[in-house]
Parts: sequence; C-alpha cells; structure tokens
Amino acid sequence: MTDKKKLIPSLPNGFQDSWGNTLILKKRLLKIIEENFIKFGFSPLETSPMEYSSLIGNSLAEDETNPMADIFTFNDNGIDISLRYDLSVPLARFYSQNYLNLPNPYKRFQIGTVFRREKPGNGRYKSFDQCDCDIIGKFDIRQANSELINLIGSTLTSCGLKKSDFKINVSNRKIVQGLMEELKIVDEKQKKKVLRAIDKLDKPGFGIKGVEELLKKERRDSSGAVTKGANLKDNQAQQIIDFLKIRDLKDISKKFDNPLIKEGIKELEDLFKILNYGDFADLVKFDPSKIRGLDIYTGFIVETNLNFEVKNSKGKIIDPGSICSGGEYLVTKYKGEPFLGTGISIGISRLVWCLLQKIKDEIEEQKPVLVCIMDEKYLDKYYE
Repeated sequence: MTDKKKLIPSLPNGFQDSWGNTLILKKRLLKIIEENFIKFGFSPLETSPMEYSSLIGNSLAEDETNPMADIFTFNDNGIDISLRYDLSVPLARFYSQNYLNLPNPYKRFQIGTVFRREKPGNGRYKSFDQCDCDIIGKFDIRQANSELINLIGSTLTSCGLKKSDFKINVSNRKIVQGLMEELKIVDEKQKKKVLRAIDKLDKPGFGIKGVEELLKKERRDSSGAVTKGANLKDNQAQQIIDFLKIRDLKDISKKFDNPLIKEGIKELEDLFKILNYGDFADLVKFDPSKIRGLDIYTGFIVETNLNFEVKNSKGKIIDPGSICSGGEYLVTKYKGEPFLGTGISIGISRLVWCLLQKIKDEIEEQKPVLVCIMDEKYLDKYYE
C-alpha cells in the first residue's frame, strides 16, 4: 500500500470517543440515574434510533427555508427516514401506537443517543446521550410537575452534586403567550420567533442586546452571519425586554390582567405550594426567560443550571447551558384524542463533562496489574 492510500484516523467534527475517567464517570452516573428513575416509579423503554421523517417534524430548526436542517435525514428506497433528535418524539409515537396496552398515566424512562446537525462547541456535540423521564396520559399536572422537580433534585444530589452546585429554574409558557396577546402579536411565525429569541437570553454572545435584536429586524453575529428577527415594533420589543427583567410572580400579576397570564401564574403558584412538601423547594426559582426553544411546550417549563465554574478545552470559563430541562406538552399530531405529557431530560454527556472538572481527583480507574517474570522456574507461582 502506498502512502497516498493510507487513511488518516480521525472523527467527523461534532462527534467524540469516550474512555478513561470520562467513561468511568459516565457509567457510574448512568447506573445512579437509572436506579433513581426506577425508585420514582418509572419503567424503561427502548425505541428505534430512526423514525419516519414525517413523524419527527421540524420543531427543532430555526431556518425557515430548510426546516429539517438540524436533523440527519436519509432516503431509504424512496421514503425519508431520520435519526431521532430527541427521545420525546419516539415516545409520543410509541404511546399513540400502544396506549391501549399501557397503564394510564404511563411513566417511562429512556436512556439513549440522539443526533443533531448543529454547530458543536462548549460541550455541544452532534451526537450525545439523554436520560428522559416522562408522564403521559391523564393525571394531575401540578402533582406531576412537582414530582419531576423532586426527581431532578434527588437524581443530581445522588450523582454527587451538592444543593449549592445547581439551581432549578421554572416558568410557564402561558405567561409569555398572554403577553403576546396583550401586545397584539398574532402571526404564528412571529410568535415562534419571539419565543426563540427569549430562549437565547442566557446563551453565549446574546444577552439582552442579542434578544432585542432578534425581537426586531435582525441580528448579525461576530462571524457576520445574519439571523432574521421577529420584526416587532420598538415598543413591543421594549415591553418584552422589560418583562424579562421581572423575577417576582406577584409583580407580573399586578401589571397584567390577561386571563392566560393569570392562568400561568396560578399554575406556578400551585406548583410552589406542592413543592414545599418535598426536599428541594429552596432550589426552585421563577425565571420568565426560561421558555425552551422547541414548539411542543404548552405550559410548565424547567431548566437546571450549574452554579460552579466550567472551562472548555482551552481553559476558558464558559456557560455549558442547561444540564436538565423539559416541560409540559400536548400531543395532537396523531389520530385520536390528544394526550397530555410532561417530562424532563438529563443531558448525561454534558453532565459528565461538567462534573468531571469538579470531582476529577475522586475518580479511580482500575489499571491493569503487571506481573514481572524474574525467573522462569517460578512461572507456576506467577500464574497463581
């Protein structure tokens, strides 16, 4: 074989191998997470890594001209199939197919790999593992959401985090939906852009200024790339910015009389009351900017963020984003009655990446033992 034909060993950008301390920690955490999910009454499910593209939909992409841009899609004998970008869509499909044979409500957990054609960096990859818990069917949504928050707190502390290491932020999409009603924002595409603009608030390089640009005409990032905005009027954008600075539900309640806003506030107030019966109410805070970028959410939203410093491979302190997030949703795309769901997803790859920096010295890797043969006449003893 000539040098020209020799292959260079390398991985595609956005993918990774795991070994050593990283894999040891990952396996340890996965065992803890699965045991905790079972303790909370969830049963395991394993779905196919590929689905019909028509079922996956396009709720992930922000590019209107190419709605499937962030999804790996393939043509299989004339039929488009796609790699799953989350574990929620396969769950909805599975439940719609099998609900007559499942308990109601159905509490399931799934741990598996998902795939996204997004820009990698700072703990983001094109392929990563998620640990999901969902409750779907008929149930008391307030009780279910409080159970999920307690599940988050219990799981993360079982994984080795202290209460001071993370915070659980909650919101309700009905509040923002009501605000858009107040501001006379009625176009569905415009609403979607508003929600996604708000969701960018805590993302690196955005902040209030970046969100304001996305609420207006357009935003140009440091590379020169242009993202079209929601094209709101200046006063509309300013009122949304002012709203995002509020951190007290009572202040929102005093300022707005919109029924949908009131409904969202009441649901959060009920949630906080129920949380007082658990062990993690002190970690839960209201944050109106937590809105989640996906279109499926209808009410309760939760995002869990770390309180300690995380560095990238170059040693620079960065924001890794949420390590556990989710919310309440309504599945209406399938034939039959729509069904309610609520769930959370732990990004195990991101959690490992962050936690490894905090407890690296506490991880012990079992290395091989070398037996040196000093004298062959004692070989039988060496084997012993």
